[in-house]
Amino acid sequence: MLRIALPNKGRLSGEVRSLFDDAGLSVRMAGERALRATLGSGLEVMFVGARDIPEFVADGAADAGITGWDLVLESGRRVCVDLDLHFGSCRLVVAAREDSGITSLELLPERCRVATVFPRLAGSFFRDSGRSVEIIPVSGAVEAAPHLGIADVVVDLVSSGSTLRVNGLVELCSLFDSSARLITPHALPSDPASAGALAELSATLASVVNARGKRYVMANVPRRSLGAIREVLPGITGPTITDIMNGGDHVAVHAVVVADGIHQTLAKLKALGGEGILVTRIERLIA
Repeated sequence: MLRIALPNKGRLSGEVRSLFDDAGLSVRMAGERALRATLGSGLEVMFVGARDIPEFVADGAADAGITGWDLVLESGRRVCVDLDLHFGSCRLVVAAREDSGITSLELLPERCRVATVFPRLAGSFFRDSGRSVEIIPVSGAVEAAPHLGIADVVVDLVSSGSTLRVNGLVELCSLFDSSARLITPHALPSDPASAGALAELSATLASVVNARGKRYVMANVPRRSLGAIREVLPGITGPTITDIMNGGDHVAVHAVVVADGIHQTLAKLKALGGEGILVTRIERLIA
């Protein structure tokens, strides 16, 4: 049975559960505080801290795991990233007090103090930048450090940046973007059945991720408009076009489109003579 390490709480936990639900792999728990659960057929879930998941996977205690890319990098452990899940998006940034006079890295004090919950990544960034800093590891409330005189700047995760603004901080630069990733050990299982199950899990989750933010559009359109229709409904490799029984000069077109701006797509279809337009959600999309 494959063992999958999932976050037990925090920003990723709910979104991970939702992903598995959409994939038809609902987590079945014995109780609210259970540390283990089953996940479909032949899969066992281990609920652990998101920060510990790279360790579990790298050490072979779990066959796969889902956690943030920032935590994978901070761990320094050698794992394989099988899939970017495109949620839990954030950035690791350097920030300073708005009233500190520090508006860029060039204005950092000579012996700068940096508070962070990412000491490995922060230390590596400043070393690569040729700057000598003192890393001050903290476990939380990083934004308070400059106001308490503990540090000159912080290295922390931001999503919208509103937390920085509320706490009187301004971003100086971004180190990298992060999101949730499906990770596996660097060495694939020697057992072909386990390796196949991992590949199947990755493909299943990928099909759900690919479908998110997409819609399936169907419409009857005049045959004379097909040239323009291909511009409106490019699809993945082009729209599917089929004849309609007793359709006269109309044909049916089907295509996958991006959900953002769908109202504009439908307006263009109508302008080209589209009729009987139908838009549906997509549960899976296998590229």
